Amino acid sequence: MNTKHQKHFAGMNIRRDLKLTLLASAIASASAFPIASYAEEAAMLEEVSVTGIRRSMQAAADMKQNSDRIADAIVAEDIGKLPDNNIAEALQRVTGVSINRDFGVGSEVSIRGLPQNRVELNGRSTMGDGRNGVNFQDFPASFLSAVEVVKSPTPEMVEGALGGTISLKTAKPLDLEERILAISADAEYADKSEEWAPVMSVAAGDSWDLGDAGSFGLMGMISYQDRTLRQDTFQVSQFVYDGAAIGLPDAVNTPSGDYIVPSEHKFEPFIEERERKAYNLSMQWAPASEAGSFYLDLNATERSGGQEAYSILHAGETPVATSDTFEDSSGALNNYRIENALIIPKTWSEFRETDSESIAFGGEWNFTEQLKVSAEYSTAESNSLVPSSEFNWRSIDPVAEAANPAASNEYRPDGTVINGSNQAASVIYDGGNPYLLTENLALREFRHEEARIDNEEEAFRLDVEYFNPGGLEWLSSIKAGYRTADNEYNKTENQFRQANLHRDVTDANGNPIVIWQDDIAAQFPGIIITPDVTGDAFEHSGMAGPSDLTAFSVYDGKLLQNTEATFARVQQLLANTNFATTGTLADNMSELKSSFANITESSDAFYLQANMDFDHVRFVIGGRLVETEITSTAYNQDGTALVRESNTYKDFLPSFNATVNLTDETLMRFAGAKVMARPDFEQLSPTYNFNGDYILATRGNPDLDPYRATQFDLAFEHYFGAGDMISATIFYKSVASFLKTDTYCAYEPEALALQNKTIPGNICIRPSATGDSSNYIFTNDQAEFDAFDAAGRRGILTSTTTNGSSGTIQGFEIGYQQGFDFLPGPWSGLGINANYTRSESEDPDGVPLADISENSYNFQVYWEYEGIGIRLAYTFRDGFLDENSQKRVERIGELVANLTPGVDDPTTGNDYRDELEQWDLSANWDINETFSVVANVSNLTGEPTVNRGATGAMWEVQESDRRFTMGVRAKF
Repeated sequence: MNTKHQKHFAGMNIRRDLKLTLLASAIASASAFPIASYAEEAAMLEEVSVTGIRRSMQAAADMKQNSDRIADAIVAEDIGKLPDNNIAEALQRVTGVSINRDFGVGSEVSIRGLPQNRVELNGRSTMGDGRNGVNFQDFPASFLSAVEVVKSPTPEMVEGALGGTISLKTAKPLDLEERILAISADAEYADKSEEWAPVMSVAAGDSWDLGDAGSFGLMGMISYQDRTLRQDTFQVSQFVYDGAAIGLPDAVNTPSGDYIVPSEHKFEPFIEERERKAYNLSMQWAPASEAGSFYLDLNATERSGGQEAYSILHAGETPVATSDTFEDSSGALNNYRIENALIIPKTWSEFRETDSESIAFGGEWNFTEQLKVSAEYSTAESNSLVPSSEFNWRSIDPVAEAANPAASNEYRPDGTVINGSNQAASVIYDGGNPYLLTENLALREFRHEEARIDNEEEAFRLDVEYFNPGGLEWLSSIKAGYRTADNEYNKTENQFRQANLHRDVTDANGNPIVIWQDDIAAQFPGIIITPDVTGDAFEHSGMAGPSDLTAFSVYDGKLLQNTEATFARVQQLLANTNFATTGTLADNMSELKSSFANITESSDAFYLQANMDFDHVRFVIGGRLVETEITSTAYNQDGTALVRESNTYKDFLPSFNATVNLTDETLMRFAGAKVMARPDFEQLSPTYNFNGDYILATRGNPDLDPYRATQFDLAFEHYFGAGDMISATIFYKSVASFLKTDTYCAYEPEALALQNKTIPGNICIRPSATGDSSNYIFTNDQAEFDAFDAAGRRGILTSTTTNGSSGTIQGFEIGYQQGFDFLPGPWSGLGINANYTRSESEDPDGVPLADISENSYNFQVYWEYEGIGIRLAYTFRDGFLDENSQKRVERIGELVANLTPGVDDPTTGNDYRDELEQWDLSANWDINETFSVVANVSNLTGEPTVNRGATGAMWEVQESDRRFTMGVRAKF
């Protein structure tokens, strides 16, 4: 361990000892302090007699009405019964919340368009690979009793949320009214992968009256899930050509008169296996005096899996117009020929294995009727191993290879392309499908990388609340507190790579040799396969026509997941050559120093908060002072020494929440606050992170300041009936320091020496032979590229994050829910829950901010009567800016200027996602008080996800499974 790490951990130990000492002192003092009396503080939700969705919505409305903040909630009607089986998918029903999906499963949540949110469990941090907390796919929804989305913070809340705080809540053991055992067992079928998956959870809990020793409660939960999902992805890279280069007049649908030519067509079918185990244990004790309580919470999740994935593509082709060629409304070329396409099929796998855990010990004690002290010590940790492997091929003409091994001898077929505006394109090659010509396919590369990401936080907080100071009835309490936290993020990466095997392998005598796919199949029967994906490729959204990209001969993706066995086969293939190796794969791995990052962060926060109650008006007012110190450590570009950079900043975050009872049923709320969110750890690392061909790179920036914003909200809420409500909120957020992605062409001599120049049109060209430059060009002409190469002007297109960008977000939200229990008979079981959000955003360049849809809405219609329930849910969001710097559309802006120096187009490289919609259907039947049967369909209509460049030309379409679930619930 180096000196820097020794000092850091020594510092952490000192802080840990101090925190534990303070906590122990607080508990010891509390236990010895004489108690005058104890008044129960927590307001209980109104008890309801209904069940199912209706009961859940009533409890959520009660939580919203009783809150002192602008917030929304989802409440489980019972243990293990959150309305959706995925937390993100449940949250999409909340006003102002939108989600993105991974393999069709909810994974990312934005609040009013902002993804920089805090995810906490019972008020404390959760850990994932990054800043935003636990991945929603890793934490079981069945563990939760409620999820609250807080949009207007109060001083006591932990900082770090730009959009809002997502507060996950589990049940407390002492709140159990009786012993409970709840079991759920589901079987989920994914229609594209054609696989069944088990999803099970068990929850058990009880509390005991120990007489003079007080009361003790214990609750444990276990969850297991093992699913197989499929996702089909089609992509192109968008290049710019003038009409003369392809035999056409100028384009009429682009300002520059240039054509957008979809190139590098790629089809990727993914099969992903995900196994998740999760555990939760909560213990709680309260003395007989009921003066307080203490708890110990333990939580752990384990997720593992692998992918059977293939990437079938061509590159470097030349477009040629025909009599059938035309320009579509987005300026894109359609129905055209491609010549000299470079054939690049590969098998690859990339997934992660993540173990995360959190431990919290704390309690609260009422020293007097007026003074309450609470404290908590917590740790949270996430450890991920992210393995990725590739087994790549290159199409070689065997006749030409035999005649002249020194030449490139690539087999480059011609073909025809027919685009689809919302579908995968049709690509048909002349002379047959080149991906099935196994006699032409040569082994090009085997690569394996392992990235390890360790992310941990240790925190201590102490809160003191004094009720009615000075006997002032209107001053409910004064609350003050302190929180200190230490975070450490560490990323390392190791790699083994054997590249350009199709051209650089020589035998023991120095003679060049090629390792053909047919030879590999003969030596290792069964490892070369033709996956059966043609019939069900894009089965929901369809394709523009038949495509040779969907039939291919490759290395078996399941076998690639066993990388040691794959390495052993490659080792045998390369024995007695200049690429021969000895030992295991682990023996041959080497550290990628360019990917190393160690980031430590210490923060201290103090807050003061006043809670006021003037009968019909309530206020929560105060401020939070936060100091943050960040140190980022990485290797220098030569990889010879560690470089450290530090950044310290302070933030004062005032906030104001007012609730006015206009009537007993109608509330008006007003809130204002300053908020901040720190950059993600990847954004803080100063090292380069190169892609495999050293053509692209990303780079962090340790000098980044946090996101900072000032926000205001005005809300009206009207409650009627049992849990029925209508609400409207106007919101405004001024973000003073959005982070921005800048792109430049980097001059890194050592990396440039490793650069793959096979596809010259993807390599940026700098104005001179030395130095980085934000002005760069691309060229599609080989001779021109060769001239730039000879002049030393090649570069590496690098994206980095900088401070300084600002923006505004404003809009309004409307929510409505009602159960029609006034209707006669079975009709009384009808109900509806709907909301609508209008958001408008803009950065200084006039471009909308990323991930913000102008219009989004969702509704649920349900019917519950005599133990039978049915729910139909729909969610919709407008098209939105997905990324402001996407490599596959980096040349494209609204002006289609192809990065011409001197042309300022802020939309260049922008990636827009089409509108998203999804239908979900669920049903349940309560057989009796103990057993019920459930069924769900997710993504009922199999909607695809489509992304486009700035002119509207499509570059990506993805299609995922519809998921069908049947299961049984039991409660004893």
